[in-house]
Amino acid sequence: MLVVLLLGTIYAIRGTLIVFAIALLFAYLLYPLMDLIDRHLTTKNRMPALAMTFLLLIGILAIFGIFLGSVVADQAVNLAHQAPALLDRIRQNPAPGPQGVRTLKSEVSGLIEGQIRQHYSEIATAVPRLGLRVLSASRNLIYLIVIPILSFLILRDGRQIRDGFLEMLDSGQVAAEDTLMDVHHLLLVYMRSLLFLCCATFISLCIVLSAMGVPFAILLASIAFPLEFIPLIGPLAAAVIIIVVSAVSGYAHVLWLVVYLGCYRLFQDYMLSPHLMGQGVELHPLMIIFGVFAGAQIGGVAGVFLSIPSLALIRLLYHHLRKGRVARRLRPAG
Repeated sequence: MLVVLLLGTIYAIRGTLIVFAIALLFAYLLYPLMDLIDRHLTTKNRMPALAMTFLLLIGILAIFGIFLGSVVADQAVNLAHQAPALLDRIRQNPAPGPQGVRTLKSEVSGLIEGQIRQHYSEIATAVPRLGLRVLSASRNLIYLIVIPILSFLILRDGRQIRDGFLEMLDSGQVAAEDTLMDVHHLLLVYMRSLLFLCCATFISLCIVLSAMGVPFAILLASIAFPLEFIPLIGPLAAAVIIIVVSAVSGYAHVLWLVVYLGCYRLFQDYMLSPHLMGQGVELHPLMIIFGVFAGAQIGGVAGVFLSIPSLALIRLLYHHLRKGRVARRLRPAG
C-alpha cells in the first residue's frame, strides 16, 4: 500500500517533478563550463565559478541575439506577412507541372501544395485556435525564470545534497556512491552530446540552406535548433516545417532539399550521435519509440524531452542492481 501511495503521489505531482528534472538537466548542461572555470580559480568556494558561468551564458545569448536575432526576427516577420498570400495563391491556382510524365520533384511539390489546398479551410480556422492555445500556455513562461534558478541552486548545493543522501545509507553507501557517479557521468555525456548535436544541426542548416537559396534559411535553422532537443518528434517536425515552408514559398528545388535532410539525418543518427553519446546512452529504437510516446502521454513535450535520459537511467540502475545480485551470489558464505 505504501508503494501504491508513493506511485500515486509521484503521478499527482508529475508536473513539478518534470520541472525539477528539466532544471537538473539544464544544470548538467552548464556543469562542464562551471567545472572548467572552477579548476582555474584558487578559491575553495564554487560561487565565483557559478556566477561567471551564468554571466558567460547571458553574454553568449546576448551575442547571439545581436548577430542573428535581428535576421531571424526579420525573416519571421516576412514569413508572417507572406503566409496569407502564399496560402491564397495555392488555394486559387493549381500546382504547375510539365506536360506528360511528371518528375519526382514536381510530384513532391504537388503533393505538399495539394494537401495545403485541400485543407486550406482547416488551416485557416486552426490559426485562431492556435493563437488562443499559445496565449493560454503563456502562463508557463514563468518556468523560464524558475528553471534557471533551480539549476543555480542545484549547481551550488549539489555536492551537499549528494553527501547528505549518502549519509542516510549504511551498508550500501559504497554501492550507492558508485551508482551516483555513473548517473552523474551519464547525464553529463547525454547533455553535452545533445548540445553538440543541436549546434551541428543549426550550423549545418544555416550553411547548406543558405547555399541552396532556401527562403528564410536562418529562421528555419533557428526553429530546428530547439526542436533537436526533443527526441524523434523534434527532428521530424523540423524537417516537415522546412519542407512545407520551402514548398509554399515557391522554392524550385524541394526534391534536393528532401534528399539533403534525409542524408543529414542518416549521418547524424548512425554516425555522429553514436560517436557522441557512447555506449552508456544508446538505446534500442523500440525503446526510444516507446519512451517518446509514453513520455508524451505522461508529460507532453516535457515528457518527450525527458524520455530518453529516463530510459537510460533505468537501464543504468538495472545494470547496477544486476551486478549487485551477482556479487552477492559469488560472495562466500560466512
